[in-house]
Amino acid sequence: MDEQKDDQIDQDDSTNNSEKEYIKAFYNKTWIERYGEPISTETVTLLWSVTVSIFSIGGLFGALSATLIIKVLGRKGTLLLNNSFAVIAAVLLSLGEMSRSFEMLIIGRLIMGVDSGIALSALPMYLGEISPKHFRGMIGQFNSILICLGVFTGQVLGMPELLGQESTWIYLFSFLALPAMLQLCVLPFLPESPRYLLMERRDEAGAEKAFQRFLGKKDVSQELEEVHMEARAQDKLHTVSVLQLLKSPAVRWQLITVIITMACYQLCGLNAIWYYTNGILREAGFTESILPYITLSTGAIETLAAIISGLVIERIGRKPLLIFGFFSMAVFFSLLTVFLNFQDRVSWMPYLSYVCILAVIASFCSGPGGIPFILTGELFEQSYRPAAFMIAGTVNWLSNFAVGLLFPFIQETLQSFSFLVFVAVCILGSIYLYVVLPETKNKTFMDISQSFAKINKMPIPSPGQEMELVLSINSDTNGKAQDATKMQTSL
Repeated sequence: MDEQKDDQIDQDDSTNNSEKEYIKAFYNKTWIERYGEPISTETVTLLWSVTVSIFSIGGLFGALSATLIIKVLGRKGTLLLNNSFAVIAAVLLSLGEMSRSFEMLIIGRLIMGVDSGIALSALPMYLGEISPKHFRGMIGQFNSILICLGVFTGQVLGMPELLGQESTWIYLFSFLALPAMLQLCVLPFLPESPRYLLMERRDEAGAEKAFQRFLGKKDVSQELEEVHMEARAQDKLHTVSVLQLLKSPAVRWQLITVIITMACYQLCGLNAIWYYTNGILREAGFTESILPYITLSTGAIETLAAIISGLVIERIGRKPLLIFGFFSMAVFFSLLTVFLNFQDRVSWMPYLSYVCILAVIASFCSGPGGIPFILTGELFEQSYRPAAFMIAGTVNWLSNFAVGLLFPFIQETLQSFSFLVFVAVCILGSIYLYVVLPETKNKTFMDISQSFAKINKMPIPSPGQEMELVLSINSDTNGKAQDATKMQTSL
């Protein structure tokens, strides 16, 4: 089901200049056919800007609607429904040129954004809830790995020898439907989240079967007991609203941590780094014809760093990887600023600048590129989780939109010193995470919640109280089973 994230190959950041020019040429051709005159520079720039930014707006709509859909359809049902958005978007984008309609491209981008917004909430939630605690981080990192693999796939398919030509660029969009079709074939055969079944649907038999299938063993009493403890310890067994989450003192610092981490995820400067990539390569003397091949290294570095992060996350932990990633980005952004200011004076300086760009990308994918979504699922117990993902998704997409809107003005004002803004964001994020964030590896959701009890000024239950909770919920369950048996006997 992780292949859903390959929808992210549609990201603007990986779109090279040739596809951008092809799309603008399509806008001009369509405009001439409709109105009998070439499109103005201002209008084509506006249409391109709308085409790019509408993806973030769709992502925001998706994030806001995900909680309601998850409540009605569950995690698995939401992911299955979400594939329809990917297929519809792929059809609109693929047929836009044939239909002579740039509106279809814009609407397709909007729907693709909705798909991504829902997926970035439902998928990490599902992965976190079906994973054993000692593999939860590694499985969660598949999210990031497949996003990076999707970007790299988009770069490869966009090569001039493949689909990166004026006559074939439109076919790139059809590949967006492939992950969705694959998920539609595979996901129906996988169980729903056992935690969702037990805590929200009260389906213990279904939860037990789901645990057995996911873990590959018959005795899952320990896993069921862990979920029972979490259920009994929660103040609210029903799914809370966003407003209730914002008001709850029991999760205040978890919420602040997720908001800051998700904001740093977008505001750390990775999206802005692509603004300089091709320019630095030209300064280094590379010709325009070989730039697409060299920029493949960015996608390869992204994928490799994400894979390495997935392999070591359960040994090193979430907190060290996040802090290392943000701090390393700050270091390499600082070096990049120095190199950019000297690259006109020293012939080999652009090569160092490009190495810094690769290092920034690797640093991002080593931790900040995937762990924020893992943390959003880990820091909250079951009843708070959907609302938490809605808030995290809202912060994510608004921050993404803000970077796209504000960075051109920052760059125009500060020029090569614009990356110092991101240095500040990365350093402040690292300091906050070092001071506030507890390590979550190999901990149950209840253990993680208790790690925040002190800073939230909430009482921590003693081991005896925890045992009482387990016995209480077990006796409740046995009592209900006996009542059901008596009722069937009387009938």
